[in-house]
Amino acid sequence: MAAAGVATTYGVILLLGAVKDVLVLIGLGLFIAIGLDPAASWLVRRGLPRWASVLIIVVATLALVGGFLALAIPVIVSQVGQFVHEVPVYLREATSQNTFIGRLNTRFNLAHVIQELGTGKSETALVGGLLGAGKVVVGAAASTVIVLVLTVYFLADLPRIKGFAYRCIPNSRRPRAILIGDDILNKVGWFVLGNLVTSLVAGVLTFIWLFLFNVPYALLLSLFVALMDLIPVVGSTIGGVVISLAALSISLPIALATVGYVVAYRLFEDYVLVPRVMGKAVEVPGVVTLIAVTLGAALMGILGALFAIPIAAALRLILREVAFPRLDNS
Repeated sequence: MAAAGVATTYGVILLLGAVKDVLVLIGLGLFIAIGLDPAASWLVRRGLPRWASVLIIVVATLALVGGFLALAIPVIVSQVGQFVHEVPVYLREATSQNTFIGRLNTRFNLAHVIQELGTGKSETALVGGLLGAGKVVVGAAASTVIVLVLTVYFLADLPRIKGFAYRCIPNSRRPRAILIGDDILNKVGWFVLGNLVTSLVAGVLTFIWLFLFNVPYALLLSLFVALMDLIPVVGSTIGGVVISLAALSISLPIALATVGYVVAYRLFEDYVLVPRVMGKAVEVPGVVTLIAVTLGAALMGILGALFAIPIAAALRLILREVAFPRLDNS
């Protein structure tokens, strides 16, 4: 029996490893659906049926995304074309001794470092890198479609999903489990919505800053900062490093000013924006947030860092409502 148990456990681990990518997509779709559930519930409380609420949210989201893309794609295409046109200029600056970037390249041999971090040194490796990039793009597009479809289905059936999960709990403990479960889902929902708001603010303010100082590719960099800001704690720092390096192509004073802007915005986001947007919905201390994001990123990458804070909030709530009272009364 012990050998059978070990074999079964090993088989389950292999099975989970084989389908981990699909499980990540399912988890991401459910996570987004939970984040949109407060809006759907608000519409339901106003008298709309669940399907109509979900339809309104989906249509509104598609309209916002479509309108944004209609405005942004021409600018993005123009900036990408400008970047491709100016690549030779950047290469000359990188090899010139009369520019700041050229002196950095000479001192730290940046060209060699970039080459080592690239796809390889031969034409075959370059072709393989391009094919690999194409596969990544196609895979990302397919994963995005899958996540969107799963999100719609999860959002429509979330009340039934919660009811099924609660029925798996013994009846004597079910009311308590429903209260704790609804509180956890509420925290996750407010975290998702608050994270979207803070990312939008980060992207808009970054675009204004880069536009005022004529930093190239302002819209592309602002989109990158907004996407990275979805990752708690470390995302805004990564985005700040990238826009500071882009500002370095203008001049060193503008790059230093951009670093100052990044630091100032990080303080504004951590101590003003996040407390006001999320309030006390998540209730996770700063130290726990940092530890959770670090562990999540190490285990599951970007998605792990994104899921870390809601999971930490859920564990903290379970400890406070279940474990600690039992320990205090034991």
